[in-house]
Amino acid sequence: MARSSGSKHRMCRRLGVRVCTTDKCPLMRRNYPPGVHGVKGRPKLTGFGLQLHEKQKARWTYGVLERQFRRYYEEAIRQRGATDAVLLQLLETRLDNVVYRLGLAKNRAAARQLVNHGHITVNGRKVDIPSFSVKAGQVVGVDQVSLNRPYFAALGKNWGKQAMASDWLTADPKEFKGQLLQLPTVEQVKPPFNLKLIVEYYSR
Repeated sequence: MARSSGSKHRMCRRLGVRVCTTDKCPLMRRNYPPGVHGVKGRPKLTGFGLQLHEKQKARWTYGVLERQFRRYYEEAIRQRGATDAVLLQLLETRLDNVVYRLGLAKNRAAARQLVNHGHITVNGRKVDIPSFSVKAGQVVGVDQVSLNRPYFAALGKNWGKQAMASDWLTADPKEFKGQLLQLPTVEQVKPPFNLKLIVEYYSR
């Protein structure tokens, strides 16, 4: 299965924003682009450069390749509603992202691995496709067989504190389940990138 295999820390420094979820990101110590010329600072971006910059931030945040990201945009413009809001909903309702938001994994890459290895269920049925789109009302949980694994046994001790429950997502630490209550809004997610610039990039 295709995935982004480049260094996220290098991309963090190139974009000037954390697209990883680790507290030891090199960007915290070296807030300039990688390479021998990085210490000179960041060049001033053109209008197109800003659009590309925001698109790359979104892609690397969710771990999506370019072709797949474009498909999300094309699907967003076909649906009713503001394109930027629909695009964000398509990204946020990916199964690997929902698993991450529920606190079942420390980052989206780890969440993707949990899904790929068959540890995650949707409405009680095992799903091993990270890009699976979770619908409002569906319940995401851990497979009963997987609950006996050391990873989930250790996670159960503090999962209630890790779960990123919100107005659109709720978590049940006792049952190792979470439910997508509704599609999230831009105000609820507060993404670290400009969605309008991304739409402008693809609508050129």
